[in-house]
Amino acid sequence: MYKHVSVLLKESIDSLNIKNDGIYVDCTLGGGGHSSEILKQIPKGHLYCFDQDDYAIEVASVKLSKISDNFTIIKSNFANIKEELEDLGVMKVDGILYDLGVSSFHFDIPERGFSYHSDALLDMRMDQTQQISALTVINQYSLNELTTVFSKYGEITYPKRLAVAVIKARDEKVINTTQEFVDIILDATPAAVRKKGHPAKKVFQAIRIAVNDELEVLKKSLESSLSILNQKGRIVIISFHSLEDRIAKRAFNNAVKVDIPRGLPIKDSDIPREFIKITRKPVTPTDDETTENVRARSAKMRVIEKL
Repeated sequence: MYKHVSVLLKESIDSLNIKNDGIYVDCTLGGGGHSSEILKQIPKGHLYCFDQDDYAIEVASVKLSKISDNFTIIKSNFANIKEELEDLGVMKVDGILYDLGVSSFHFDIPERGFSYHSDALLDMRMDQTQQISALTVINQYSLNELTTVFSKYGEITYPKRLAVAVIKARDEKVINTTQEFVDIILDATPAAVRKKGHPAKKVFQAIRIAVNDELEVLKKSLESSLSILNQKGRIVIISFHSLEDRIAKRAFNNAVKVDIPRGLPIKDSDIPREFIKITRKPVTPTDDETTENVRARSAKMRVIEKL
């Protein structure tokens, strides 16, 4: 059994502004940390949880059942939030939580192939029923496709050099394991870059995002989530790298933006808005939390409310 530590737990739950008869959605069930706290506060409400991973669903289901039966777990990508909820007769909700990134068990269970610290078969699928895995991306993507993945999703400064190294290696034999991939990364990484930290971290991130189409999924899901919020409903999103945070920031900025013709004598406070940002700047973990949980260091939380 892996140990799951929820990031920004108190801050995110407080920010949902939970009412005891509300309808809430945890888009990223994972180990059930955030879901458990939401469930404790809605004795007359209901919680809908999304996850694609059978193991996460099994573990979290047991955990939540000890608190209440006011929950429904939906095995689906959170990109389908609107459609899946509508199928259950749910048109509006009072709060939605996203805890993005990778659950602890994805890193801590070596055979899932997410970690560059353990040797395992290349996988990185959130949904293990899908066909495309890290093995597919690394061994079948073209030079241009790999270069784009490394540059766009990992913000690697030497993307083509790394892509060329991958293709050269796979021409000799199929790249099957995380350690084989790490060795290729290390050999292709300039010495100056290696001094700044393990170069595989961002490369593995890039492959994982490509495998799970994480950024496009997030864009679609946030658009749907904004459309199903009740009045005074909130979306809380915790991200772990700049690409995710940028998407959240842009989505929230667009939601609060109102087009007013220039020159009109109107105060900003009098402009009719549909949404308001609760967090002007992202909330970050305290020093105590980052000391206790090193994975919390890069976390940023943003919150928006429907007026």
